[in-house]
Amino acid sequence: MSLRPRILFAVDAGPDVGGGHVMRSLTLARALAERGANCAFLLGPGVEAVLNAFAPDMPRVPVENIDTEALMEATGPEAFDALAFDHYGLSAEDHRDVARGRPTLVIDDLADRPLGADMVVDSGPQRRSEDYQGLIPAGARLLLGPAYAPVRPEFAALRSQALGRRTGSVDRVLISLGLTDVGGITGRVLDRLRTRIGSIALDVVLGSAAPSRAGLERLARHDPRLTVHVDTQEMARLTAEADIAIGAAGSSAWERCVLALPSVMLVLADNQRPAAQALSGLGAAIAIEAADPAFDQAFDRAFLRLYTDAPARVRMAGKSAEVCDGLGAARTADAFLEVVAAPRQRAAATPDLG
Repeated sequence: MSLRPRILFAVDAGPDVGGGHVMRSLTLARALAERGANCAFLLGPGVEAVLNAFAPDMPRVPVENIDTEALMEATGPEAFDALAFDHYGLSAEDHRDVARGRPTLVIDDLADRPLGADMVVDSGPQRRSEDYQGLIPAGARLLLGPAYAPVRPEFAALRSQALGRRTGSVDRVLISLGLTDVGGITGRVLDRLRTRIGSIALDVVLGSAAPSRAGLERLARHDPRLTVHVDTQEMARLTAEADIAIGAAGSSAWERCVLALPSVMLVLADNQRPAAQALSGLGAAIAIEAADPAFDQAFDRAFLRLYTDAPARVRMAGKSAEVCDGLGAARTADAFLEVVAAPRQRAAATPDLG
């Protein structure tokens, strides 16, 4: 048994799913590595592009698909000491079959299916322990709420600086609607903004594999206000320097909260809706549905409210900063390593009677 626990991540990614599962799992993997763990990722479809852009040195285990058969083949008992899943398509039976008794963590947002986990992380601000009643094994530990949101440490490092500048005018707008820009929503948002913002700078963030990338880069060549950041390593800086964000209601919402950035939050998938509604209810963002037939009008109202109402921006900045401090990955890593260590400690204490 290795002295450094070996933890394998099985995550979902792709054009329809985006890269959020990989990004938040990478954040947790790095926090685990800082504490002595050896982490690796199953290289299922869609995962490789995100790893190449944001974690080229991360160890990988190639598989054709993230399914039970492939997982069991790649995760023999001698290969890894623990498993971490961030994949809505895997069931409790899948978790148990793959783990084969090893400690297991599941990152979830849904609380809509049984999970075969020793620990579940759900950072939704609305989440309660009773939501998982009957869905997890007896004795499984729940880490609930934004205190456990896996946010990269560079965001917390800029928190004080960002909090000190949330009272000024609007000079920069950050548009971050997912690495794959599902449905090309970024272009639609830009169509609404470009005729309304005067000389304000627009920072657009997306991944290299986004189908909309070429069109957005062409647009930027003709609009000096617009800068397209592809696979950027400077997301924390861009968030800190922005005055308003147009952001997806996914894991990047916690990054914006850490840096107290007033946001119009777009619900791009059903699983994002509960957290978006909760943040809106707290006054930490304005949530609107991307699929709403009246999206254009709703977006215009939401953006103009923040753009023109400085006191509203200040209030929202304060409310969002209260939601999340950016230290969730460290808390989760510490907690999971305790779970991983327990069977290893029992095994070390058991005398060899052979």
